[in-house]
Amino acid sequence: MSWPSRNLGCCFDPSKGPAKVAIIDLRQPDRPEEVTYAALDAACDAVARGLIAKGLKQGDRIGIMSLNSAPMIAAYLGIMRAGMVAVPISFKLARETVEYIVKDADLRAVFHDHERASLVPGHLLGIDFDIADGYAALLDYGPFTAFEPKGREIATVLYTSGSTGMPKGVLLSHESQMWALDAAARAGDRSHHRYIVAAPMFHMNATISVKTALHAEASIVLLPAFDARLYVLAIAKYRVTWLTSVPTMMAMLARERDLVGTLDFSSVTNVMMGSAPLTKPLVEKVQGLFPGAAISNAYGTTEAGPGVFGPHPDGLPRPDTALGYPVPGALAELREGPSPDEGVLYMKSLMLMEGYNNRPEKTAEVMRDGWYRSGDIMRRDENGFFHFLGRADDMFVVGGENVWPGEVEKLVERMPGVHQAAVVPVPDEIKGTLPFAFVVLQDGAKVDEAAIKKFTIDNGPAFAHPRFIEFRSEIPLSATNKPDRRLLTQEAEHIAARRRAAGERA
Repeated sequence: MSWPSRNLGCCFDPSKGPAKVAIIDLRQPDRPEEVTYAALDAACDAVARGLIAKGLKQGDRIGIMSLNSAPMIAAYLGIMRAGMVAVPISFKLARETVEYIVKDADLRAVFHDHERASLVPGHLLGIDFDIADGYAALLDYGPFTAFEPKGREIATVLYTSGSTGMPKGVLLSHESQMWALDAAARAGDRSHHRYIVAAPMFHMNATISVKTALHAEASIVLLPAFDARLYVLAIAKYRVTWLTSVPTMMAMLARERDLVGTLDFSSVTNVMMGSAPLTKPLVEKVQGLFPGAAISNAYGTTEAGPGVFGPHPDGLPRPDTALGYPVPGALAELREGPSPDEGVLYMKSLMLMEGYNNRPEKTAEVMRDGWYRSGDIMRRDENGFFHFLGRADDMFVVGGENVWPGEVEKLVERMPGVHQAAVVPVPDEIKGTLPFAFVVLQDGAKVDEAAIKKFTIDNGPAFAHPRFIEFRSEIPLSATNKPDRRLLTQEAEHIAARRRAAGERA
């Protein structure tokens, strides 16, 4: 291929360090596979050539349903090099939802691992990563000139895991994603870093982490999926320097104290958490695990890009849980709130999506005069740093007072002995809704429901304190490794109804 190219599939320059390791693939942890930049580049081109040889054409949409792997990344990038559109799909969704996405995206073929073969409709070309006549047979090695996009041509479609209804396909252009990679590159040289990626590639957190690392000519330790013990072992064994994660992953890691205490994490210099609110107790736990690391709270959305906030232009230190200050070229405003410093975040930059696939009415709801309405409620402090308060959709009203689950979770997690909390609403005849907290305690902690209620009343607004508390060994996660609020809300309603029927008062 020729480089530089503005094709997102060409997000790295293979000529700079062809023998350097691009990916350490841990599909089989006891038999790691090292893939050099030259080998990855050749595989990407071979995918592109192979798809064209199969009769697929520019603009065709190609799905990917698989655990993370080096071949999966080559397929993802190779699809785009061919001028086709890559559509990673969450295989953790219900079968009918996967079928909806396949139809909505109008897929022509699907790359998949063998375990996901049954999810691929029979009328589509299925390319199995794990069998000889699948992915390996598709590869057509040889020189290839990547398709060069014009304007805002679509590179990839990511389906959002909406809290209600079917997922929406977010149309992302080559230009929007390359702008984000260029912005990250301007922050400094990262070629010496070794990233670890364990989040699923159907989620923005993982896809942008992989592309950012490759664009920076860094190396990636790639896990097929998140497993806390495998994750920490890989950090130590491969001397990882840069962690990318969501807060729940870090909370799970912190619980592996028996293993963590035996490992050397001195290589870690950066821990980036994103995709969910960050609490001060979690920051302190993570800092304790990685004392030599700078911890940052990353913010982004599938629709408006990953790198909205960064360091303060005057060099002011970022507060622990703050998201940062808007980066050059990315505009951010707070609207619909009590003041210009609190409200719903609106964003405008070259990173914005082109709209939702086949959903013009939904696009019109969030895209307004070139601005994207995020639905995230934020506060801006006196230095211009933005702080996440909660999702507008997650907010519920208790007796006329607005309650943000994330704020209650932060409060509960400040209590000694509490490891993690997830708060959801349950119906109430008098107050409308009431907070219900699922709580994971630290190992050996002796904390009861009454103590948590007292702590939250003493240290926060009384109307926001959890009226019901359910202790759990862990918080159930969604496909994107965030708390599964839909499942938790259903469980909370059943538990609250049962406890009320037993005569308990909230």
